[in-house]
Amino acid sequence: MTRESARTVANVVLASAGVAAAYVVITTPPLRRLAKTALRVWLGASVPAYLVTQVRRAWMESARPRLT
Repeated sequence: MTRESARTVANVVLASAGVAAAYVVITTPPLRRLAKTALRVWLGASVPAYLVTQVRRAWMESARPRLT
């Protein structure tokens, strides 16, 4: 088996596992509720942190003296 075909097989296996896991989560109500809660917590923590970082960076960039 060549390196390229091994990579293709690995990608197909991972994609199949992902689809199977998504199907189980979607069709099982307790897992679906858990996934919704986890998504809400992740978005509630990461998006504001990203926005704060970008605002801070923009603020610092605007305070730098101009070179020209």
